[in-house]
Amino acid sequence: MTSSEKALPRSRTVDLVYMALFAVLMAVCAWITIPLTVPFTLQTFAVFMALATLGGRRGTCAVVVYLLLGAVGLPVFSGMQGGLGVLLGATGGYIAGFLASALTFWGLTAWLGTSLPAMVLSCAAGLAVCYAFGTAWFLVVYAGTAGPIGLGAALGMCVLPFIVPDLFKIALALSLSRRIRAHLR
Repeated sequence: MTSSEKALPRSRTVDLVYMALFAVLMAVCAWITIPLTVPFTLQTFAVFMALATLGGRRGTCAVVVYLLLGAVGLPVFSGMQGGLGVLLGATGGYIAGFLASALTFWGLTAWLGTSLPAMVLSCAAGLAVCYAFGTAWFLVVYAGTAGPIGLGAALGMCVLPFIVPDLFKIALALSLSRRIRAHLR
């Protein structure tokens, strides 16, 4: 257990409530769309907010709850969608990649600690893992449905437009989580 996880109250009921609240936050943030040339949701913000606020273990559990809610068909994903069809679709790898992000964050914060530089590095590494997982999935699914696509084209469609907004969302999540954690103690 990392020092960030020790800082919050240690009750199973409290843990479950926090994990449920952050799973709901992920769903609500998935529904919030910022309509630009490429539309953005706030899912990434909510995932890293959960991780930074709850710590690696509880944050990862919140991500698992969110993914399970969507997998059974509840409309918790972007566009009020849910079900295995979304997860198995072309962009489902990015959604499933949130779990890879959470596991990466958990592992790195367990190893490096929870200082601000360690948290920034853990979030950035988690985001890179999510991009890698999602892009690999996209290449496989897209090739099966629409034909082969090059890695450069996939990155241009699925990663490059999102890097700067996602880094901004991570910065916001880290900033807000520090303030929230102070009130949860």
